Amino acid sequence: KNLDFGGINFNDCEVNPNIGYQRQTLKVYADYRYELWKYLYIGGTLDFLYTNATKIDDASYLLGQSRTYTATGLGFTVQYDSRDFIPNPKRGIHLLVRQMIYPNNYGNTRRNLLRTTFTADFYQKLWEGSVLAVDMYGQVSSNDLPWPLMEELGGTNRMRGYYRGRYIDNNIVSGQVELRQHIYKRIGCVAWVGGGTVFPSIQKFDVKNILPNYGLGFRFEVKHNVNIRTDFGFGKETSGFVFGFNEAF
Repeated sequence: KNLDFGGINFNDCEVNPNIGYQRQTLKVYADYRYELWKYLYIGGTLDFLYTNATKIDDASYLLGQSRTYTATGLGFTVQYDSRDFIPNPKRGIHLLVRQMIYPNNYGNTRRNLLRTTFTADFYQKLWEGSVLAVDMYGQVSSNDLPWPLMEELGGTNRMRGYYRGRYIDNNIVSGQVELRQHIYKRIGCVAWVGGGTVFPSIQKFDVKNILPNYGLGFRFEVKHNVNIRTDFGFGKETSGFVFGFNEAF
């Protein structure tokens, strides 16, 4: 598919004008969880990714990296999940830690790569018809990742309003607080505020590079606890609509 591209690190994405390119991707992802005790799960993950970039307007944006990469990852997950209803939680806690390894001999990544993911979500009712939802997310990887494995800021669930891939780098951190309010019958609304950034390494993380994010959303309940959502998100010199089913997190 045709995509916009600004580079493969935060600094380049900040200053480079977007260019066009075409990207062919094959991704296979499998995740298994086993409940050890109430709310506590362990599991394994398989991740296969093939990416090929063509028709890049300016190949220098890749900083000498290949246009084509294949990677296969194996991982282990520990999860605590007490959410009452995953597509539309109103109370509970969700904590997840996942460790992945991408061996070089199962792809062309040049060396073995590690990736650690952390997610923390909290949900609490405040007053009649309201839910306060908090989401914190981070992913830290080996330095000098192949660009298809790098973190892309933006999308439909986190940093809404940013074009996914406008900012790319090895690691990512983001957070958001959202107030969800039922208004009348099937109609509800949300408002959120948050921020996030991508960065090359923990040592080079810079608070000044945290990008703002905020927005408003409309909810329509198509059946019990299942919503259609329309969000309008704002960020640094950007904005955009998001349409989907269920809540963002």
